[in-house]
Amino acid sequence: MIFGLLSIGETRVEGLLEGDDVLRTADAARALGASIERLGEGRWRVKGVGIGGLGDPDGVLDFGNAGTGSRLMMGVVGGQPVTATFDGDASLRKRPMRRILDPLLKMGTQIVSEAEGGRVPLTLRGPSEAIPITYETPVASAQIKSAVLLAALNAPGITTVIEAAATRDHTERMLRLFGADVSVTPHGPGGHGRSIALTGQPTLRGTDVIVPADPSSAAFPLVAALIVPGSEVTIEGVMMNPLRIGLITTLLEMGADIKRLNEREEGGETVADLRVRASRLRGVDVPAERAPAMIDEYPVLAVAAAFAEGTTRMNGLHELRVKESDRLAAVADGLAANGIDHTIEGDDLIVRGDGSPPRGGGTVATHLDHRIAMSFLVLGLAARDPVTVDDGAMIATSFPSFTPSMTALGAAIAG
Repeated sequence: MIFGLLSIGETRVEGLLEGDDVLRTADAARALGASIERLGEGRWRVKGVGIGGLGDPDGVLDFGNAGTGSRLMMGVVGGQPVTATFDGDASLRKRPMRRILDPLLKMGTQIVSEAEGGRVPLTLRGPSEAIPITYETPVASAQIKSAVLLAALNAPGITTVIEAAATRDHTERMLRLFGADVSVTPHGPGGHGRSIALTGQPTLRGTDVIVPADPSSAAFPLVAALIVPGSEVTIEGVMMNPLRIGLITTLLEMGADIKRLNEREEGGETVADLRVRASRLRGVDVPAERAPAMIDEYPVLAVAAAFAEGTTRMNGLHELRVKESDRLAAVADGLAANGIDHTIEGDDLIVRGDGSPPRGGGTVATHLDHRIAMSFLVLGLAARDPVTVDDGAMIATSFPSFTPSMTALGAAIAG
């Protein structure tokens, strides 16, 4: 939706995840000047206005729960000669935006107004041309990187983003797909980081995009199939981008029976069908440097770890504290409510299992976090007693078909 807005001509999208986060982002793109039409299930058409062609929206850009959509669009607005106000639900209003705003200020963005701590609601005014910068991200965050690169599209010159640890690279891939000049080189000790350089003020051209299946959504039926005895599930067309499959790597180390079938290229990404069979899992040590490749999957990994034999230690989870909720605390509370042995040591989560189903039977406070809700519903599929979550409405933000999809596989989810 965002690249379609910034392009000249028509962009057609297939396989779109029609969650509330995406739809809110589409509404924001419309408000900034794009013409967007739904053609059918997962099929959309976007007619853009090109870089520099955006207009001031008539009202507030309400992103609901969409952290990614709001932060990326701040990059867009921050680099364009428009003024826009960003807002969202109670959860989004708690999330830190200063990490996005700091580099945008260096690029010429003005903050007209903001809530305490640089949170939404906030109003940004972009410059006639953004200032090209070299920026080293303070934390491994694809959202920071992407916001800077999107602002840099209207900068005369080269903008470089340096990250100490490589984060998901969908923005770089899409920039190339739409016609921008982007180079990526290894950076830092061991080449674990990356330097991404973008030449500003390209002419982006609308194109056709097939969206691969989201690994973060696939994580829930995947883990469910591993922990429910006798299961065998095939999940089709899952993105196999190496910067997104940290969960699959970890589960394979735990002894999971996961086979990659029919690998192919779609939408500039490698995809594969995943055949998953119920497995006896064992505890492992998950290195901190793997976190960027699986940051959204730790809650459901903690569920898998509860069924594993031995100790699973998930290291370096500080970024979980600034998600839709304090996910580290929310996961720990959910584990405690269901009788699962665990501790938090600093930013590390340690889960201890004995290879048998945990007790379950608890009620989990989701804190308006869709991934907490889905993870503990998955726990309930194989725990000794059913698990209850206090609210499931927010699941629609990222996986609106979660309940019918899981029910079709045999899950009993009521409420």
